[in-house]
Parts: sequence; C-alpha cells; structure tokens
Amino acid sequence: MDLSTYSHSFSLKNKISRLIWNFARLILFRPFASRLFKKWRVFILKCFGAKIEWSSHVYASVKIWAPWNLEIGKNSSLGPKVDCYNQGKITIADNTIISQKAYLCASTHDYTQKDFPLILKPITIGSGVWIAAEAFIAPGISIENHAVIAARAVVIKNVEKNTIVGGNPAKFIKTRSFE
Repeated sequence: MDLSTYSHSFSLKNKISRLIWNFARLILFRPFASRLFKKWRVFILKCFGAKIEWSSHVYASVKIWAPWNLEIGKNSSLGPKVDCYNQGKITIADNTIISQKAYLCASTHDYTQKDFPLILKPITIGSGVWIAAEAFIAPGISIENHAVIAARAVVIKNVEKNTIVGGNPAKFIKTRSFE
C-alpha cells in the first residue's frame, strides 16, 4: 500500500465551502445552544444548503461535515454531540430521533485498491426511527421506518421496518410492536 498516490474527489469549490461552513459553525451555530435558537440553527443549515424542515431540532453541539449533503424531515432531531460525517448524502425522514453521540458515517475507502480511493455511500433513515446513544451507522446503510437501534450498536447491514437491533455488529433483537 502506497498512500502517496491517494487522491480524493473533492473540488476546490467543495474545500472552500467546507472552510466557510466550519467558520460559520463556530461563529453562528455552536454559540447558540439554547432551545430559543432552534429555528436560528435550522436557518443557518438552510443557508448552507441543508434540506431541513423548520420543525426539526438540531442541537448546537452537533457536528455536521457538509450541510449541503443533509436532509432532515419534520419533527426529527439530531441530539447532543451527534457526529454527522456526511461526505456522502444523509437523509433522515420525519419523526426520527438520533440520540446523543451517535455517529453517522456516509463515506469509506476502497481498501482493495492501492490508491485507497474515497467512496461516498449515502445513508437513508426512515420515519419514526430511534437511533439510541453512541450508535454507529456505517456507510451505505438504509434503516427502514419505525426501527430502533440500541445504544452503542454498530449497524453494518440494512435494518428492516419495525425491527429492534443491537450489539456489535448489530443483530435482530425483536420486532417492534405498537399497542
């Protein structure tokens, strides 16, 4: 393996956008931690290209790599210290909760090639999903509606609707039923 030949697919425009976003995040996003500034944070994300509903809640401590690769539906929440590493697109549907310190990773590298190229793999999270504290969602994963991901689970395979999974790697625990 010789990483001197490593190359990524990000343009100069992308690099400049990231630089401006990181500056704005420090000045215009993170300092406004109170719930009173919930809509302000949504506004800032929208200014940077996020497709996000006004009813969504994104905590000030959330780390978002690229707002322009983020889509969040109605009444959904990114909890404290969630890390949204979205070089690839991340889509979160309505009424979904991503709990504190969860890590959503939408890119990886092709380890089978010598130059270790970056691969963008989108993550899709359905409606009514709960991703509990410190869970890891791997690149390219789809989590269907009403699934529950247990705390600290490592999700490396798609999760079917109404399913509860947990562990490392995440495995089926039981079916979620509503009374």
